[in-house]
Amino acid sequence: MEFFDTVKNRHSIRSFDERAIEKEKIAKIIDTIMLAPSAGNLQAYKIHVVFTQETKEQLQTACMDQEFISHVPVVMVFSADKAASSTRYGERGEELYSVQDATIAAAYAQLAATDLGLANVWVGAFDPLEVSRIINLPADMVPVAVIPVGYAAEKPERRTRKKLSEIVKEL
Repeated sequence: MEFFDTVKNRHSIRSFDERAIEKEKIAKIIDTIMLAPSAGNLQAYKIHVVFTQETKEQLQTACMDQEFISHVPVVMVFSADKAASSTRYGERGEELYSVQDATIAAAYAQLAATDLGLANVWVGAFDPLEVSRIINLPADMVPVAVIPVGYAAEKPERRTRKKLSEIVKEL
């Protein structure tokens, strides 16, 4: 798939079939994440790739009980490593750059999954303390995004977007 086709074909999918994802596809997604830019190339994030049903069910509860989370083969949790970023960039690294690094990595994962014919959705509605407990994060890390990944059981219509003039300001 061409890059612009990948971007156009990425949709937020919340209905998945329960077919397993091939290990090669998971590996390609992770390889792509590792190419994502990061502040000072610190890669100040961690990825928890969740396969176990029990953990997916716990994440579902922590994510405001969004049921589709426990009905996908894989859930990826992206967390900002505040300590890693603060070593070079101090408070700005801790509060911003680490979160940006995790966010960029999650976006790369979404695009890679789409390119491989997999569906996904960005889940930002969650209890960060509960997600941290479930995946056993240390105190200096914060979950940023939960990305369920699987094969789509739906094909939604493209949603309307704002006009460019509402978003882009030329100077």
